[in-house]
Amino acid sequence: CVCALLHTPLSCLFPSDLAGVRERTLIAVKPDGVQRRLVGQIIQRFELRGFKLVGLKMLQVSEDLLSRHYSQLTGKPFYPDLVKYMTSGPVVVMVWEGYNAVQTSRAMVGLTNPADAQAGTVRGDFSIHVSRNVVHASDSPEGAQKEIQLWFQGQELLNWDCCYHNITCEL
Repeated sequence: CVCALLHTPLSCLFPSDLAGVRERTLIAVKPDGVQRRLVGQIIQRFELRGFKLVGLKMLQVSEDLLSRHYSQLTGKPFYPDLVKYMTSGPVVVMVWEGYNAVQTSRAMVGLTNPADAQAGTVRGDFSIHVSRNVVHASDSPEGAQKEIQLWFQGQELLNWDCCYHNITCEL
């Protein structure tokens, strides 16, 4: 897979440490991203970055799942609007694996408010308003683990060997 190596970031080719090599993170394309047909472009960004997709599904999110996912926000005044938005259409939820996946994904996604997000990030390029910011990304390795367990059953995540992952991301 020589062509795949051309798209692999140097940070993956030469990691400074091995702690986060197989780190996993949850990325969700929200209803506005699905409606605007941005799923493929978002997936492509993570693939080109060198991450390995280990879980993927499309679903209509229930209020129960949202209340568990956004448990820290249930008392906020905007929570009912958030639930209405997140249940307004399908969501595409993914688990990506790779070196320093959580922190790198957060940088790729950009700041929550698209007005503050840099060009070149998902939100900087595609988001219209803070209430319609296209994607969710786990905010910490611990948060990612909790979210992955919430959205995926164990058998829905695959452990598979990527044709170049061992060459570029593991020592």
